[in-house]
Amino acid sequence: MGDVTRSLSSFPADIDVLAGARVLQIIPELDAGGAERTTVDVAGALAAVGARALVATEGGRLIGELQAKGGQWLRFPAASKNPARMALNVARLMALCRREGVQIVHARSRAPAWVALGAARRLGLPFVTTYHGSYSGRTGVKVLYNSVMARGDVVIANSRYTADLIHRLHSEQAGDRVRVIHRGTDLAVFNPVSVGAGRVETLRRAWNVAPHERVILLAARLTAWKGHRVLIDAAAQMRDRGVPDLAVVLAGDPQGRASYERELDALIAARGLGGIVRRVGHCTDMPAAFRAASVVAVPSVEPEAFGRSAVEAQALGTPVVVSDLGAVPETVLAPPDASASQRTGWRVPPGDAGALASALTEALSLGASARDALVRRGRAHVEANFSLERMTGDTLAVYAQLLGRHA
Repeated sequence: MGDVTRSLSSFPADIDVLAGARVLQIIPELDAGGAERTTVDVAGALAAVGARALVATEGGRLIGELQAKGGQWLRFPAASKNPARMALNVARLMALCRREGVQIVHARSRAPAWVALGAARRLGLPFVTTYHGSYSGRTGVKVLYNSVMARGDVVIANSRYTADLIHRLHSEQAGDRVRVIHRGTDLAVFNPVSVGAGRVETLRRAWNVAPHERVILLAARLTAWKGHRVLIDAAAQMRDRGVPDLAVVLAGDPQGRASYERELDALIAARGLGGIVRRVGHCTDMPAAFRAASVVAVPSVEPEAFGRSAVEAQALGTPVVVSDLGAVPETVLAPPDASASQRTGWRVPPGDAGALASALTEALSLGASARDALVRRGRAHVEANFSLERMTGDTLAVYAQLLGRHA
């Protein structure tokens, strides 16, 4: 929680206008996820500069952390996608904004963004959106629904890939108001020296990993596009090639996808990987999880809008292998965009289990000196481009600019 104690001087000079300001973020729930984590981080930064950091949401496991960082939870039915209820929620949100003296509304998800747009426009409040995902839209109705995330007075894209997507799909709505602010990582928390050996060993025991086994970690919710099946197939190839001492850990919530759980279990059994691949559910100590791993895989088969796992793993000194798809390549330096001497990880074609197996094997085969050099480059890359301070400072600068313009 190092960001809570940051002084005003650690932010850009114009941030002092936010002292005493009231900023409302709205999101369906505060459970695990990049949008949810960013909400909490920005709330902490707002509190650190003397602003009131309000979050309208149903609830979730991150509420305690939000409050510990100085944010205020306002219970609100923000997860509803029912059009009639959303229409009622506009009036409810307007009343909440009046009661709390809200000066800026920031939406981080589509359904509540439509509610927030209606409330902000009727109240004459600045409206910010963050386009957190690669929202699918194969029909005109769905594209229109998604377009709310491009209707802010400022539209924050969490990667260059996302910004390009907004311009391609919603140029009419977004205009020239898109700003790229990469997702930020707390480098005090995701720091090798901050993760004690006891935490790592506790987690490995919970995963039933033997001391000699090398962990390949996929940390993602259980949904097909995250590439679990590709990693399982890659693990089978690595075993068949004679790569020893493998423990492939799938860490993530099923979020109600029981059929996908059964499908993964059946695939693990069919490949004869019962002693190698294990599902461990949600992990609450991700710094320890990344330290427990010998290599982190991000084998997504659909575009990621950012790719938090790859950044956090590099910050902790764990090699990464990612799909060359979406925004994740922005976070990992690798040929041909960087020389081999600049490499911070590996990129492989999405859905290619053979290429994934080869890259994972290469990462596991690094000698001590080569691994140390890779670790140093990865940490420096994250520090330069994906720090929490940079993300929160840039976001607060957006708020400050809007407050000045509104005044």
